[in-house]
Formats: sequence, C-alpha cells, structure tokens
Amino acid sequence: MEATDVLILGAGAAGMMCAVEAARRGRRVVVVDHAARPGEKIRISGGGRCNFTNREAPAERFLSQNPRFALSALRRFTPADFIARVDAEGIAWHEKTLGQLFCDGSATQIVAMLTRQMAEAGAGLRLGHGIGTVGRDGRFIVETDKGALSAESLVVATGGRSIPKMGATGLAYRLAEQFGLAVTETRPALVPLTYAEQDLERLRPLAGISVAARVGLGRVSFDEGLLFTHRGLSGPSILQISSYWREGERLTVDLARGRSVGVALKAARGEAGRIEVQTALARHLPEKVARVILDGLGLTGRLADRTNAELDRIDAAVHRWEVTPVGSEGYRTAEVTLGGVDTGGLDARTMAARAVPGLYFVGEAVDVTGWLGGYNFQWAWSSGWAAGQVV
Repeated sequence: MEATDVLILGAGAAGMMCAVEAARRGRRVVVVDHAARPGEKIRISGGGRCNFTNREAPAERFLSQNPRFALSALRRFTPADFIARVDAEGIAWHEKTLGQLFCDGSATQIVAMLTRQMAEAGAGLRLGHGIGTVGRDGRFIVETDKGALSAESLVVATGGRSIPKMGATGLAYRLAEQFGLAVTETRPALVPLTYAEQDLERLRPLAGISVAARVGLGRVSFDEGLLFTHRGLSGPSILQISSYWREGERLTVDLARGRSVGVALKAARGEAGRIEVQTALARHLPEKVARVILDGLGLTGRLADRTNAELDRIDAAVHRWEVTPVGSEGYRTAEVTLGGVDTGGLDARTMAARAVPGLYFVGEAVDVTGWLGGYNFQWAWSSGWAAGQVV
C-alpha cells in the first residue's frame, strides 16, 4: 500500500491547485483521478480557451445556503493572485465582456501550468485510477483498481454531477454522507432551459436566432445574449438565470434591451405608415421573432392602421415577453452543479470537515456555485489554495 501525507481525489482545477500548495509546504502529496488526462473541464471550458477567472469576485455572485462562506478563501486568494500566476507562466490572455478573462491560445496552457507546478513541487499524479471504497482507521484508506493508498489527510476534489460523459458521478456527495456531513439539494446550473409542450411548436422556428436580452426572475435579472434553440432557450442570460429558476416559475424577457419598440413604432407610423407592421417590427428584432410575436397577438396589416393600444401591446410583448420553461437540459450540458456539501459542516478558512479531522472538500463539490464568467474557476483556485495551506 502506498502511503502519503495528503491524498487528493480529483485532478481538476481545485485538486491540482491544492496539490501545488500542499507540496510546496513540503507535504508528500498524491493526486488520484479516474481520467486519462488531468484538468478535463479546464480543457473544454470557454470554447477551448478557458475562462480562467473574472476580474471581480464579490460574494453576491456566488450562490450558497450560506452566501458568506466563500468570502474567506476568495479574499485570501483573489483573481489578481491567479492572474499573476498566469502572467508569470507567460500565458497570454484577453478580457471579454463583464470582466471575463480567457487564454489567447489553448486552455491546455492552464493545465500544463498546474501539472508542471505540481511536478516541480514533488506532488505525484496517478491517472486512470478508478476509485473504490474509502475508509478511515486512524489514516484514510482509499482502494483503487490499481491498488490501495493511505494518507493522513484526504481532500475530496471530485466535482459535482455536471457533464457525466466526462466521468462525473457525485462521488463527493457520497463520501460526505459516509462521513456524516450533510449535502444540500443538488441541481444542474448554468444550463439551457427547455420549453413546455404548448410553447414548443410555436417557438421552434426561432431555433438558432440570438438577441441581446434582459432575462428576469423576481428581483434577479441578467443583461446578456439569449439564444433560441430547438428545445428551448440558451445563451449567457439563460444560463445565468437557470441557477435561480425552479420548475413552474415564469421568466420575463426583454427581447429588445435598451430600446423602446413602442415609441419607435409610433414614430414610424407617422413617417411611413404604409409599410406592414411586421416590416416595421423587423427593424428592431430578427424577422422570425417579429413574426412570432405578431402572430401571437393576431396583428397584421399596415402600420398606419394600428392604434396606439395595439402598438402598446406589441411593445409589451417585446419588452415583457413571458415564458415558463418546463425543465432544463440537465447535467448532460450543465456547466456546474448547484448545491453540494453543506458549508455548515466545513471550516470556511481551511475547507476542513469540522467533525472529521483530516478530511477536506474543495471546488464544485461544495455548496458554492458561481455565476457564468470565470467565477467557478476562481472558486476552485481559491478553495484549493485555502486547503493547500493546511492539509
């Protein structure tokens, strides 16, 4: 049986960051993963360019039953700290909208940085190891299909349930429950939403069309792109709101954010009233979207023949379009898992299980879920770093 000081389950962002930090402190570290390659989620993220962090990481952009739990780790290892490591590695990057930072080149540069730093610090990496039973008898004993390992400290960094084709299994939640820790409800997050059957036929012709939208649910709203799909709605605004949405809730969508379609149509009626109302509306929306809206209202004919009340109805349909999704695309396409190991059982400064000495949970496994835009990677870096200081 191979013995080590620190055994980390999961060679993803949080696990590798923890390994680097712990090994730099002189700890003997071994990272175990079932996959053939480390950092698979890093590799596919951001269209292959890895949205590795966001310039800002305020607490309100992280969802949790305890929204303040993430603050300790995020304040001690900040986006600027990770950017400094990327710069020191010579990895070129650029900033997109809303503070999102991406590699200029391939996301594999981030993976290569982490694996090189692990090797330099002396951390071992065991890939292709299927994880079996985990027990504790003074030390943690982990059975794998390539032999058993024992360790003084065990760090669970196996992620959540999202993207099962990459091997996501919910192992972290089973281990948490095995050792007496609570797990909050888990759901797919940052995921496309699907139409109810009654909306599907009417809206299917819009598949592939995108608009700049504002999508709202109660007091929460996001001003980003919206994409119509053959099954429902996607795009950044929908992925964002999906973390807040629950079955049966109605979304309010402004399909022409930043413009007043009603005012524009009334002005156009006075200047060019002979044009068809659909032609006039299509100046402000994609033609197919304009057609679906007007069909729903039963309005056709010349713009000049439309009353103020009718143009107000069009304005409301554009700026306050309401849709009730029936569900989501599920974990298959979800970028992350909402919920996880209950933070009430963890130390916010160290990520340690309060009731089980030597046990730690980091990254997506924990009930901390960031917005779209680099926040979940920053949580992985920060939580992995925090655990790495003490394991």
